[in-house]
Amino acid sequence: MSRELLLLVDALSREKNVPKDIVFGALELALGSATKKRFNEEVEVRVAIDRNTGDFESFRRWQVVPDDAVEFPGHQIPLSEAQKQYGDVQVEDYIEEPLEPVEFGRIGAQAAKQVILQKIRDAEREQILQDFLARNDKLVTGTIKRMERGNAVIESGRVEAILPRDQMIPKENLRIGDRCRAYLLKIDRTLRGPQLVLSRTAPEFIIELFRLEVPEIEEGLLEIKSAARDPGVRAKIAVHTTDRRIDPIGTCVGMRGSRVQAVTQELAGERVDIVLWSADPAQFVIGALAPAEVQSIVVDEEKHSMDVVVDEENLAIAIGRSGQNVRLASELTGWQINLMTEEESQKKTEEETAATRQLFMEKLDVDQDVADTLVQEGFSTLEEVAYVPVNELLEIEGFDEAVVNELRSRARDALLVQAIRSEESIENVDPELLQLEGMDSELAAKLAQGGVRTRDDLADLAVDDLVEITQIDAERAKALIMKARAHWFAEE
Repeated sequence: MSRELLLLVDALSREKNVPKDIVFGALELALGSATKKRFNEEVEVRVAIDRNTGDFESFRRWQVVPDDAVEFPGHQIPLSEAQKQYGDVQVEDYIEEPLEPVEFGRIGAQAAKQVILQKIRDAEREQILQDFLARNDKLVTGTIKRMERGNAVIESGRVEAILPRDQMIPKENLRIGDRCRAYLLKIDRTLRGPQLVLSRTAPEFIIELFRLEVPEIEEGLLEIKSAARDPGVRAKIAVHTTDRRIDPIGTCVGMRGSRVQAVTQELAGERVDIVLWSADPAQFVIGALAPAEVQSIVVDEEKHSMDVVVDEENLAIAIGRSGQNVRLASELTGWQINLMTEEESQKKTEEETAATRQLFMEKLDVDQDVADTLVQEGFSTLEEVAYVPVNELLEIEGFDEAVVNELRSRARDALLVQAIRSEESIENVDPELLQLEGMDSELAAKLAQGGVRTRDDLADLAVDDLVEITQIDAERAKALIMKARAHWFAEE
């Protein structure tokens, strides 16, 4: 039996082109499976084959678990009993007892063969996958072999990949036998069928297509910094070069538009805007909103947003059909873009000025003239009044040392009162809410003032409600609400 077993391992390893260790592992599982059939209860068996002689030993195993955690007596043993019988053992250790080696009958051999073949198939599949991944191809080109529930299975050499329905370009009509190119989105080893998951809608797909068409990208002379897409309709890419001899936009467009047209044809007619990337976020946003012309722009670093002012004629162009242009520009740059006319911008500025004036008048106990002076000098928060260098305040006309010191003192007192109130307001807040990822004491205080004191209170809110209560941006609000709801899904 030992010699036969070694010959079997050698033959299978050569025939299927898989390492001998894989075959030995499959045999051990098969022998273990056959050994288990001798017991009426669910047990755990380990089989060890000597790689040199082919001899094998079988062991029955029990895992040591806490005394009150025994769920499967067939292969678990309480800690107290294990220590009584075997001495110094700990929870999660294994205890083994030798078994008589199983004698293979016809049924046992058949079961073993099935396990071995399955393991070898899995090993072959993994080897093919590893060979493919070693090439580091981000684009997969192949033929559509079959359609499964709307998903396309694509054959590329020895590899099969799946293009899900939701990763196809809308209105694209793919048929069996068509040549297809797609971006390798992810590898999902839990899938029973093809494990390579493709996409034709991912922004990375357009980047890789330009890499194919534009040699300067591969050579490192040109870089695509980001991309945003409305698949099948319109896309924007941001390009950059450090080589002054190269025109980034012209290089991507190609002679008579040849390069960009090749990409557009692959993307079912998707129109591509090529934008110059800039390290200056405001300049980048202005370029991303093309062809609309921008009059002025105000950057809010804290909220990671920009107020962009355009005239009435350019507003529709800047927004685009169904908000497409501004949405793509926002995705491309990573900034929230608030488009407005000059009139709307002026109104917003007036409202913000009035709110800041009122804040200074109330918290610093000053008249309107002093409050207006602070606003005109660029002060917008109590923190700025309290902690900017004294010299800056002394430069303001009409402010002497006594006035400056009094203003700073009042601002610090007002901030201290606010901090005490915040502490008091979160005393009755559920600790689970305070410990939520992304939560801080300032945010928790605002929520408490809005009547939100528990994790479930937050989970029940809509994004708009949370933004209104806390004045945080919509992305952060959405993330917080999803974190708050996570335990609902975990319980299900």
